[in-house]
Amino acid sequence: MHDILAALRAAGEETRLRLLALCDRADLTVSDLTRILGQSQPRISRHLKVLCDSNLLTRLREGSWVFFRLERQGPIATLIEQILAQLPADDPVLLRDRARLEAVQTERASAAQAYFRDNAAQWNAIRSLYVEDAAVEEALVAILSGGNADYRLGHLLDIGTGTGRMLSLLGGHADSAVGIDQSREMLALARTALEDAGLRNCLVRQGDMYALPVDDASMTVVIIHQVLHFAETPAAAIAEAARVLAPGGRLMVVDFAPHDLEYLRDQHNHRRLGFSVEEVEDWCRRAALSPLSTHDLAGRPQAGQSLTVRLWLAERPAT
Repeated sequence: MHDILAALRAAGEETRLRLLALCDRADLTVSDLTRILGQSQPRISRHLKVLCDSNLLTRLREGSWVFFRLERQGPIATLIEQILAQLPADDPVLLRDRARLEAVQTERASAAQAYFRDNAAQWNAIRSLYVEDAAVEEALVAILSGGNADYRLGHLLDIGTGTGRMLSLLGGHADSAVGIDQSREMLALARTALEDAGLRNCLVRQGDMYALPVDDASMTVVIIHQVLHFAETPAAAIAEAARVLAPGGRLMVVDFAPHDLEYLRDQHNHRRLGFSVEEVEDWCRRAALSPLSTHDLAGRPQAGQSLTVRLWLAERPAT
């Protein structure tokens, strides 16, 4: 009873209720929330501390940044979901907050698009920072093939296909394969690579990873390769990937384990500095997927720094 009363007291203040509504929509930093609400950073920080102390929000530290997200598990999480569900959709204050949140997200998306456009030609080199592509690809193929040289993948979807490397690697083992990316520059490179490889069963399309131009339950294998760390809301990207998976279909996520290389955020537009095993597995479970395995590949140290590439495999239950 004490915990519930504390949660109700914490939520029962206008600014804190607005903060909860925003963190229900995205993982946000103090800087993000200060811009959206138009209040001072010390004031926002005090409210966030109250919400975290009451287990309504969770703090997620990544290098020098801290993200805040709505607590999703336990009785307090159920309570706050019920409270947020009662908020009127047409409330002018909440509508303004959502509009400002969308502006912040659009600004970041524009910066990411500019980065991809400027770096399209050298993308393969950039995204293999510290970890040999060959080692990652060998591990990925071993997991998906089960050691069978004649493996088949059915209908393959590569989200954030970039230069089409995953399609080039796996397309010959798929009945059909589709690569989705927002960047026209990336898609142009991918098309050229697929044409050069003679992979007529593969195609690329422009699209958003949060709203894939793909039918429900139509894909056998979905790959999200080195994309989630750019995502504003990684959980939503995984949920959308789960939507298009057929029963028995598999999701392969390849990304970094948690690290503190801040320059990747500043110079390469990484939104997130890696992910824990538990975090990605939790997102999969919430999307009705069953985590199957996790594999780590340690990168070669350079100047005292290294990155670990992590591969997650999850499955859409057959029933």
